This record gives sequence, C-alpha cells and structure tokens, in this order.
Amino acid sequence: MQRSYGGAASGRGAVYAWEGNKNVGSGRMEILEASPPSKIVIKLDFLKPFEAHNTAEFTMLPQGNATSITWLMRGPASFMVKVMHVFINMDRMVGKDFEAGLANLQRLAEK
Repeated sequence: MQRSYGGAASGRGAVYAWEGNKNVGSGRMEILEASPPSKIVIKLDFLKPFEAHNTAEFTMLPQGNATSITWLMRGPASFMVKVMHVFINMDRMVGKDFEAGLANLQRLAEK
C-alpha cells in the first residue's frame, strides 16, 4: 500500500492519503477540526472501490482515570445506497472495522 502525507504537519489541514489493492482501495483524509483534548473532525473521502464522502468525528470524554471515545461517521447517501441499506446491514459490514480501530487506538494510548 502506498501512503502519502501533505498539508499541515499536524492538526487542521493535515492530510493522509492511501492507494492500495482491491481490498484496501484508495482514499484521502483531512483534519478539519482539532480541539484538544476533546474533539477531532476529519473529512474522509473514499475513492475506490466505492466512492463516498463522509465526515468522521472522534469525541473524547474524560471519565476518572480513563477516557471514553465516540467514533461517528456520517455522510450523504444516494437513492441507490439507501436501497442497498435495505438489504445490507452496514453496522455489521463496517462495525468490526470500527471496533478494531478503537482497540488499536486504545492499545497505542496505553503504551
């Protein structure tokens, strides 16, 4: 997989892009808002295998000695995508990826 970084070195305007095989596809992420320590908003553009343009938002809420993180993704859905949602459970399809991502974030944060 090829990865590239651009824009700002960190925070708002930082860009990460990837180009991979048919399983990974290609896309781009750009930080739109970074409000440490409570919120990060990312513009997320999937280009291949399916084009989609979404906003991902991470909200961190301190709870004692731990932090609760909420990962939300939202974006427009065409009529055909809405029809697909009738037959495909999107939570089941991408939920495992969200869980794996949160587990990786936890592992890295606890180092």
